[in-house]
Amino acid sequence: MAQITKNRKKVEGLVDKKKSYTLGEASKLVKDITYTKFDSSVDLCIRLGVDPRKANQMVRGIVTLPHGTGKVKKVLVLCSPDKEEEAKAAGADFVGLDEYIEKIKGGWTGVDVIITTPTAMGKVGALGKILGPRGLMPNPKTGTVTMEVGKAVAEVKAGKIDFKVDKTGIIHASIGKVSFESDKIAENANELLQTILKLKPSAAKGAYIKSIFLSSTMSPGIQIEPKSIA
Repeated sequence: MAQITKNRKKVEGLVDKKKSYTLGEASKLVKDITYTKFDSSVDLCIRLGVDPRKANQMVRGIVTLPHGTGKVKKVLVLCSPDKEEEAKAAGADFVGLDEYIEKIKGGWTGVDVIITTPTAMGKVGALGKILGPRGLMPNPKTGTVTMEVGKAVAEVKAGKIDFKVDKTGIIHASIGKVSFESDKIAENANELLQTILKLKPSAAKGAYIKSIFLSSTMSPGIQIEPKSIA
């Protein structure tokens, strides 16, 4: 059995596992219980009262966090030459089409987000088996297949994230860094939660948000009272 470190014992003593905290309380506490030497990510785990196996209960969406994610995302735009300058001006890290399609076929996936245009999807679609498992496949529902490539790049750089309930009914999302001020962590988390509330499927019965936990890398989870969000 793995031995619990002194730091782990210390931070676990700060979290009352029988208590449900408000979002504001949790956002302050997560900073106190993080002991990593690097700038840890702050994550939300939301369990929903939906059955994701049913199409009418799928919860998926996009949200732009007011204070960004704290992570510099590398963006690749796959487009025709007439859209390249627009993409570069918006801050895209890589821009092109055929040469990057060949690089991806060769195993390169050194980006966080891929944006493309509807006209290029014929070529990009062939990369589904490579990009799909890595969560990089462009999708109109997440705004990554669009003719407004400049706007899409700017939104990603500003902190836009996409989320999707998994097969167990849980949404996992990183909403900032532990170096953020506690009120910024709370505002980012609230923006995501309010978006999820608005996406409640009409077919979902009973409690929609069953549980919410806030944590940072290697920290214990802090339970948030769902009623304090609504």
